[in-house]
Amino acid sequence: MPVVPDLASLPYARHLRPLTDELGHDGDHAEVHLDSAEFDDVRAGGSRFSECAMTSVTFTGGAFDGVRLDDVWISRSRWIGGAWGDAQLLNVSILDSSIAGLQAYGSYWRRVVLQGCKIDSLNLRGAKLQDVEFRDCDLTEVDFYGATLTAVTFPGSSIRRARFDKVTTKKLDFRGAVELDVAQG
Repeated sequence: MPVVPDLASLPYARHLRPLTDELGHDGDHAEVHLDSAEFDDVRAGGSRFSECAMTSVTFTGGAFDGVRLDDVWISRSRWIGGAWGDAQLLNVSILDSSIAGLQAYGSYWRRVVLQGCKIDSLNLRGAKLQDVEFRDCDLTEVDFYGATLTAVTFPGSSIRRARFDKVTTKKLDFRGAVELDVAQG
C-alpha cells in the first residue's frame, strides 16, 4: 500500500485548516489539521474525522469509543492509554508515531498502514483488520485475541510477546518480519 510521505503531498492538503472547535462527543471534523497539540482525557466518542491530518499531536487517556477516521494522515503523534473501542479506521496512514496502552477492542481497520511506529500494549481483542500493514514497526505485547485478520502484513517489523489465540486469519503474512515472538496463540 502506498503511503503519502508528507503533509503537502496529500490530495486534500490545500483544503486543510486548523481545528477551531473543541473535540467533543459526536463531533464532525472534515478537512482539519491538528498540529502540535496535546489533548488530555478528551471525551470524543462517536466523532468523525474525514480527510484530516494530525502532526505532532499527543492524546493522553480519553474516550474515543466509536470514533471514525476516514482518509486520515497521522505523523509523529502519540497515543497514551485511552479507549478506542469499536472505532473505525478506513484509509488511514500512521507514520513515525507511538501507541501505548490503547484499548481498541472490537475496532475495525481497513486499508491502514502503520509505518515506523512503536506500538506497546495495544488491545485489539475482537478487532477486524483488513488490508493492514505494519511496516518497519516495533510491536510489543499487542493483543489480537479473538481478532479477524485478513491480508495483514508485518514487513520489517519486530513482534514481541504478541497474543494470537482464537484469531481467525486469511492471508496473514509474517514474511519479512525481522522478529516474531508469540506469547500465546
